[in-house]
Amino acid sequence: MTPPPSTSASTAAAAPSAEPATPDAPPRPQAAPAPVGGLDKKAWSVLGRLLRENFRDYAARYALVFLLMGVMAATTGLLAWILRDVVNQIFVERNSTMLWVLPTVVIVASIIKGFAIYGSGMTMVRIGNSIVARMQSKIYSHVLKLGMDYFSTTHSSELITRLSHNANAARDVLNTVVTSFGRDLLTLIALLTVMIIQAPIVTVAVFIIGPIIMFSVHRLSIKMRNTARQGFAASGRLVNSMQESVQGIRVVKAFNLEEVMQDRMTKVIDENRERANRMAEIGLRTNPISEALGGVAIGLGILWGGYAVIELGHAPGSMISFIAALLLAYEPAKRLARTHLSLTAGLVGVGLMYDLLDIKPTLDPNEDGPELAVEKGEVRFEKVDFAYRKGEPVFKDFDFVAEPGKMTALVGRSGSGKSTLMALIERFYDPQSGHVLIDGQDVSKVKLSSVREQISLVSQDVYLFSGTIKENIALGRPDAPMEEIERAAKFAMAHDFIMATPKGYDTAVGENGLQLSGGQRQRISIARAMLRDARVVLLDEATSSLDTESEQLVQVAFEHLMKGRTTIVIAHRLSTILNADKICVMN
Repeated sequence: MTPPPSTSASTAAAAPSAEPATPDAPPRPQAAPAPVGGLDKKAWSVLGRLLRENFRDYAARYALVFLLMGVMAATTGLLAWILRDVVNQIFVERNSTMLWVLPTVVIVASIIKGFAIYGSGMTMVRIGNSIVARMQSKIYSHVLKLGMDYFSTTHSSELITRLSHNANAARDVLNTVVTSFGRDLLTLIALLTVMIIQAPIVTVAVFIIGPIIMFSVHRLSIKMRNTARQGFAASGRLVNSMQESVQGIRVVKAFNLEEVMQDRMTKVIDENRERANRMAEIGLRTNPISEALGGVAIGLGILWGGYAVIELGHAPGSMISFIAALLLAYEPAKRLARTHLSLTAGLVGVGLMYDLLDIKPTLDPNEDGPELAVEKGEVRFEKVDFAYRKGEPVFKDFDFVAEPGKMTALVGRSGSGKSTLMALIERFYDPQSGHVLIDGQDVSKVKLSSVREQISLVSQDVYLFSGTIKENIALGRPDAPMEEIERAAKFAMAHDFIMATPKGYDTAVGENGLQLSGGQRQRISIARAMLRDARVVLLDEATSSLDTESEQLVQVAFEHLMKGRTTIVIAHRLSTILNADKICVMN
């Protein structure tokens, strides 16, 4: 920093041409380790973690699900078993009593099974939706705690995809586990019991085919895992393309980029289609094998049953019961064989979710630290070293003072570190060495939220959130009454145009405030800052994009905002800094 004579001597290292974000990107998915039992080691670890974090909280409801699935399995086995008596008692022995008893048992068992299916299904849906909501809330809460370095290296489309895709993947994995080991396994056990009792030898012979199907599915799980990872990345690119097209629609139309953007989107859509087809093809590749081998098993069962009745004189009821149980067992057995294919695809998304949740925030929020107590509002940098990237310092041994209650202006070339200075005051980053002090208190040693409460920021990039004008102003202090919101708007020279809108303060601002002009958005952001009533005000080129008339109104609003407060202003226009108490030039 090269200050005028009235300022303390300060130095700043040559800064890069822009203020880049730290390159320390969040962990990216790594190459999958060797599979163990159909799933790789990381997948087993992810599955274990998912179960530990969720099964305990939903244990009672999962117990109900398993109980109802047990009822389903028992009634399915009963329906297969009772066919023996239907054939022998009704069709062979012509027992008129059984003609009424057995159909009644079948009807009652079917009704019980139907209610069990409904009950378990609804419980699973509610658990699953609760898990999705829980995971989405957890991801969002964690993302908000991450530092600015993370957001500068991660595209928003990736976060959107993770919030939607990964939370749903967690639900799908848990549902797969429960249905596989609840409904399918219990049903298979019940039907196997019937088959073993009716024809033990042929049951053993038939189920030798099972391991062959399992082996063929196991080989496909590796391909499914890799394709699922690529599919997640392709989904992110789809969101990215749509997001950029909407946010940059003025540029798209101004430069006639519709065809260019359409071509780009078409490529991404085609990529997603190919990945989806690939995953479907891998999943369906097991069907020819399982259907053929299943047909062999059923054919052998019928062959043996017919031989036992015709040649060995067995009662036909036992063989019919065996064949019915075999036919009913085919579907749950096939689903069980394909379980780890479904788990493999789902666990990729869950793994990516945990990769995000395991990223440690680079800033300590000091939740248990002391509150920042601000009386005068002096801002001071002492021997500060800071760099976004190693070997490229923005500040080195940097000193700076913004005197309390006065306006300090920062001027200099782009990339000289002006916005970085403000980011360090806001504690978006911590310096590598030195201290950033407010009234003599190191901002890194006090509670982070208390630092932000004492600072109002008005930037050149005004961001208004979806909602009304009143809601956007109230973000400065959510509990403020309507009278104070209106007073802040009046001081910000915004009240008159607000009242001219159709619904006044209840007028919706549209996405990012596009229903309002640039000057109107800026004045709403000033009203937001005034409502906050902080001791330190940071103005980052807040009038750079305004026309002369809007700038004059905003300047009047700034005078109200800065009165009695420590103000640091970044500006390229001389008109913005004419009334500054001190002007500092940054090199």
